[in-house]
Amino acid sequence: MKNKFIQLIASGDLRLSANQNCWNEQALMEADLENVLKSLGYSLKRSHSYDIEKNHGFISSQREGMDVFCGIDRNAPIIVAEAVWQYSHHVLPGLISHEGPILTLANWSGKWPGLVGMLNLNGSLTKAGVSYSSLWSEKFSEDEAFQAKLLEWLKNGKVCHDISHVKAYYSVANLQKKSVSAIDRIIHDLDFKKAILGVFDEFCMGMYNATIPDEYLFPLGVYKERLSQSALFAEMQVVKDEDAYSVFEWIKAKGFNFHFGKDENSELTKEQVIEQCRMYIAACRIGDSFGCDAIGIQYQQGLKDLCPASDLVEGMLNSSDRPPVKNNEGEIIFQGEPYPHFNEVDECSGLDALLTKRLHKALGQPTEITLHDLRWGDFDRSGSTDAYVWVFLISGAAPIEHHIGGWQGSHGYRQPAMYFPKGGSTLHGVAKPGAIIWSRIYIEDKRLKMDLGLAEVIELPKSETQRRLKESTPEWPIMHAVTHGVSRDQMMARHKANHLNVVYIKDSDSALECILAKSELAHRLGIEVYLCGTQKDNSPIL
Repeated sequence: MKNKFIQLIASGDLRLSANQNCWNEQALMEADLENVLKSLGYSLKRSHSYDIEKNHGFISSQREGMDVFCGIDRNAPIIVAEAVWQYSHHVLPGLISHEGPILTLANWSGKWPGLVGMLNLNGSLTKAGVSYSSLWSEKFSEDEAFQAKLLEWLKNGKVCHDISHVKAYYSVANLQKKSVSAIDRIIHDLDFKKAILGVFDEFCMGMYNATIPDEYLFPLGVYKERLSQSALFAEMQVVKDEDAYSVFEWIKAKGFNFHFGKDENSELTKEQVIEQCRMYIAACRIGDSFGCDAIGIQYQQGLKDLCPASDLVEGMLNSSDRPPVKNNEGEIIFQGEPYPHFNEVDECSGLDALLTKRLHKALGQPTEITLHDLRWGDFDRSGSTDAYVWVFLISGAAPIEHHIGGWQGSHGYRQPAMYFPKGGSTLHGVAKPGAIIWSRIYIEDKRLKMDLGLAEVIELPKSETQRRLKESTPEWPIMHAVTHGVSRDQMMARHKANHLNVVYIKDSDSALECILAKSELAHRLGIEVYLCGTQKDNSPIL
């Protein structure tokens, strides 16, 4: 690049408390980046200043982002540096109009969801058709490989990464008859009976990448029922006390470990949980009344100012072993099976969950599904394994069947106040060992695509688990995952979202059949499918 001055912007949260709490980590990362750029002969120029009144230097609204870009040369090289969770729509309009090289960059840290924020922005840029490059590192000033990649971008305006682990899926001829029959039946039902994703307000936390245009869903036989969070809140008000307390007592009887305190501003209280029980009943009833096959609650904007968090509700919905809720006809809604919930109304995850539940139910495989943030990863400091172990983490929406010890092995902690002012219980647990399929539906080139691969959830020593929780968000459910045939950097280079879906399979022996059946189902529905990595023994999936 001829221009030796590199513009920097930092997209932040909409919530002031989050921006203030996370600013120090962002400032440290920017200082490290500035030193590295200086050593390479370039200068960093921040395109927006620290706000003394707000006590942070993030872009915190879409309008602010638009105004910032008015002062940026459209041809200038620009770095979007993220050490925190960010709202992509704060900067997306400016990046769509930008004509110079774009680099998204994050520090490799679990402390705040900076990696998650960057991946969300990457997925949003991919969907919008904007060219960009991406980099990440634990310590910019000590990482020679990172510096070489950064210099590559500075000279050429782009960075190339290894994605040789990815193979396009077309079709296979050796699926078992049971799988073929299940796929035929699901496609027939979607064609004739259709399916509904119930969406309690779209577009959560700036996640442009997580909304699917209706016309992309129509050929699959899937439609949206646009529901209102205000209607959900209103329905909560008419849930009878005895019904809400009945759900609460059901959870307690299962042995779930609530960690109650007295100060509702910083501790979990019984009253917060009772409100969550009302939400659980209300969500089931509204979803059932509209015939929804899966539902997603936005929560983060709107409901966060009115009632406790939805995450305990979401975890129960995604579980088979959950409190029964009756509809107006006295029938139990989705008795003995999950009522799939897509956290933060991530419609890509919702579509995935809908298809996966139907397929796994037909194949006799586990039907409990959740999304996780691709939060962070590290090698096991205890030395129990040489594998690179990912931290899959979400705010509480994981099903109870995913946790070691089920209900008795799971815990309810108050949600962090900076994100959840009204509190509410998480559904914390450590994921049980076993084989899983991970997947992600995303939009690129104006088409629905799906990446999926095989992984193993492993059990780490308690001390290592606690270290990882303390390095991220200890109140939330955690999954220790080892991806087969996909390195850390390959995953980051390829993944087009902050979220990925996970579902267990009975054993490693059925892994190949399950992932090929899911690939074939998606392929026949018109989704462009890519298989990532290998089987557990390093043999090819295809």
